Amino acid sequence: MAAAQERLSDGAGDMDDAKDTGDADRHASTTAPPAFRAAVEALRGSRLRPQIEVEPTRAPQRLAPFAYALEATVVDGDQDLADGRLVLLHEPEGHDAWRGAFRLVTLVRAELEPEMAADPLLPEVCWSWLTGALQARGLACGEPSGTVTRASSHYFGGLAERPAASQIEIRASWTPREGLGGVPDTAGHLAAWCDLLAQVAGLPPAGPGDASVVTLPQRRGPQSPH
Repeated sequence: MAAAQERLSDGAGDMDDAKDTGDADRHASTTAPPAFRAAVEALRGSRLRPQIEVEPTRAPQRLAPFAYALEATVVDGDQDLADGRLVLLHEPEGHDAWRGAFRLVTLVRAELEPEMAADPLLPEVCWSWLTGALQARGLACGEPSGTVTRASSHYFGGLAERPAASQIEIRASWTPREGLGGVPDTAGHLAAWCDLLAQVAGLPPAGPGDASVVTLPQRRGPQSPH
């Protein structure tokens, strides 16, 4: 995105900056505000369903003064069903576009069956997976924005024997409600994000709270690794 403010308000467009590994623990700096350090510690202390492997990764450097990032993969045996990144941004003085001091930015991707990718309602359903995951956990958020992109690859010539491949990609950002001490419930938002990852990967719900999330037909079997 061209404008700096636009990058800050919907930083999902810059999520690819987080691919490199490095100093993922910027929150450990003594210069980080207490609210940011508390929000990050809540992320680090969260317990997640075993199919989702989460680890810190380097956060984008230009989106906010303070940032912390996680990357996750949904696994089934030796199959990777979906992957994504979640970035927590913090602007201590608040940001007009966010309408708050914190912002969560995400990128989620998964392989799909071709018939699922062809569903005309797929973008709306995928967006409802995100909003439904937040609502199911009772999380309030503001200024949500994002995109849902689907892409298909078809192979020809020497690659003609390979089956067509389809992928869904969700880029989104939202402002979590700040609680006591100005700290948002980042553990809750991480859990909701993992619900989204599981939903995109085709895993069954982890609990009754997920029932409000709209579903598409389940895949016939595990998807190929990315």
